[in-house]
Amino acid sequence: MVAPIRHVREMSQLKNAQLLDLMHALEEAKKLLDKVLEPEGYNIGINMSRAGGAGITGHLHIHIVPRWASDTNFMPVISDTKVISQSLEELVKRLKRARSKKD
Repeated sequence: MVAPIRHVREMSQLKNAQLLDLMHALEEAKKLLDKVLEPEGYNIGINMSRAGGAGITGHLHIHIVPRWASDTNFMPVISDTKVISQSLEELVKRLKRARSKKD
């Protein structure tokens, strides 16, 4: 997830420089995920308002989900369950290691 530092509900509330910073942060996140996970593609999206699917309605954020051609399965369809083959804690460790090698 990528989010602006300033707490806003909508993109129109960001100044141009903040919008640009948000897009740069998204690109940096994508590059880091490319390096660590080597996905074949991404789902990148913004949910705004409760009706738009936002879980945190008062804070704009961008979801970035790495995807592979073989990662679709029946679990979300029949049981509203998603399978994650790696713990988030392990992923954070890998992303931090990769980022520190860059700096």
